Amino acid sequence: MNKSENEQEAVHPEILSLAAEIADCTREDLPLLLLKIKDILDKESLGSKQLEKLKQDIYSYDLIQYFMLILKQDISRIQGGWSTAVQLAELLSLCCVDLDPKEEKKEFYDNVLPAAADSMLLLGRHLQARFYVAVKDEQKASLFRNLRKVTNSICCLCRGHIPLIKTTLQSDHFLQLMLSEDVESDIVVLSLLQNLLRINSVVPMEIAEKTVEDFSDELIFRLISTNNPVVGSAATKALVLLASSPAIKTICRKYEGSRFPLREKWTGKGFDKELGQLLELLHAASHQPGEVKRLHQAASLIQAAWRSYKTRKRMKKLPSAVSRIQKSFRERKKRESLLSQRQKEAQELRQQLQLSRQRALREFRQRQLDLLEIVPAGKEPRLCTGNVSRWSMYTKPW
Repeated sequence: MNKSENEQEAVHPEILSLAAEIADCTREDLPLLLLKIKDILDKESLGSKQLEKLKQDIYSYDLIQYFMLILKQDISRIQGGWSTAVQLAELLSLCCVDLDPKEEKKEFYDNVLPAAADSMLLLGRHLQARFYVAVKDEQKASLFRNLRKVTNSICCLCRGHIPLIKTTLQSDHFLQLMLSEDVESDIVVLSLLQNLLRINSVVPMEIAEKTVEDFSDELIFRLISTNNPVVGSAATKALVLLASSPAIKTICRKYEGSRFPLREKWTGKGFDKELGQLLELLHAASHQPGEVKRLHQAASLIQAAWRSYKTRKRMKKLPSAVSRIQKSFRERKKRESLLSQRQKEAQELRQQLQLSRQRALREFRQRQLDLLEIVPAGKEPRLCTGNVSRWSMYTKPW
């Protein structure tokens, strides 16, 4: 990093020392070194100029990039596992909040912040996937706490940088988080969606209509498929918060047929105010009379369930496809290794055979010489010097 001497003097000495350690450390030691930043930040009071200067130094030495690098790696290889990864996510959010770089502002707002939010969403997806397959209650409780911490960090980051909410909601990782199959993680993700929509009430008008439609499909599916009042309340409130989107009229017309089933299912469950607002939106979209209207209602319910089912089915196939690719790659590497081993064994066998033949020929020549020594003097056959020299060559040690 090219820094002038005056700039280096202005940098906080602990940040400068830590940056030097990180530059020379191994990949295994990097997460624990990054956690030392929290101790440095805790020494300063919130909102102070010293804390702001520390964050400036952290960004200027590209330490934020190391956080994102770690969060995108295989968490099982990190010292401390999920606990360390979650602490790094919280620290990444803390370092970015209230940070307004003096240099490279465009790079920070256009690339660094979206990448930071994306890395935390990816960590949330990994935690969610582990939570599904966890068997022990203690492990599930730990994963659930970590998932809540990650979503809180995302919310804190977006609250500090409100324009980031649009990018976060339009991220593919966020939509995949919405495809939850567990009530507990479902509640966490829906709470995150509600909080982001409340922080910036105009964001539904800014995000793409396709994103709003995808969210609505999932939220309507929740209301139809679940009986949990907490999930129902969260989904209803999120739909009401999305009402300012230009796409809401199309969505309400599509799901107007679900108005009566939703009223019968959720009335008296503790969120009648929000339910009434949702039903009013659906009623306002009603414009088809008679039999055509009833057919449209039925088709809307079927389409919502079918789209959500197809999306879930497609997402479930992804791990098996990755497993097949990995299995094929491992088998190929195994075949290559076996072929290489066989070639090596064949080469060693040829060398041993060659040595054996040379050893046998040498012993044969030696026996001939020994027989010549037995013949009495004057009666030995005449041998040319060249033949004797060639025979004696085989008597030399190999």
